[in-house]
Amino acid sequence: MKPIVSIIMGSLSDMPVMKAAAEFLDSMEIPFEINALSAHRVPEQVAQFAQDAAGRGIKVIIAAAGGAAHLPGVIAASTPVPVIGVPIKSSNSMDGWDSVLSILQMPSGIPVATMALDGSKNAAIFALQILAASSDEYMAKMVAFKAELAGKIAKANEDLKAVSYKFKC
Repeated sequence: MKPIVSIIMGSLSDMPVMKAAAEFLDSMEIPFEINALSAHRVPEQVAQFAQDAAGRGIKVIIAAAGGAAHLPGVIAASTPVPVIGVPIKSSNSMDGWDSVLSILQMPSGIPVATMALDGSKNAAIFALQILAASSDEYMAKMVAFKAELAGKIAKANEDLKAVSYKFKC
């Protein structure tokens, strides 16, 4: 089995946030890999990873970083593969705004799809949507996932009918 999604993070300390992405991809039976790369500590390795990604069969890259979160943008600059950025609120961050803006404010021609702060599960869901655009198998999984979400809301509404208040109609 070869990975088609790559989860990249700046360091192992990002794994608690990125675990949700890995768990979602695993639940959808999407082959993926996980690696740590730092745009600041090993920039040559980041560039090589990005340049090789498409040739290795990677279809989507989920790149996460905190603080001065340059990793997603550096990867996006060197690959034709779609990059989804996950800003992480790190211990030395300004409530995460530094990482959000570092990923969000990319120059023209170097797009990074930016998720919410610590939004790794949405990144994995978006990766599935990208894959679904060219795969009936993944489209079926995406449709089933959306149906499951709708079912949860229907159940929540049923549960709310049992909630009692004096003036609830």
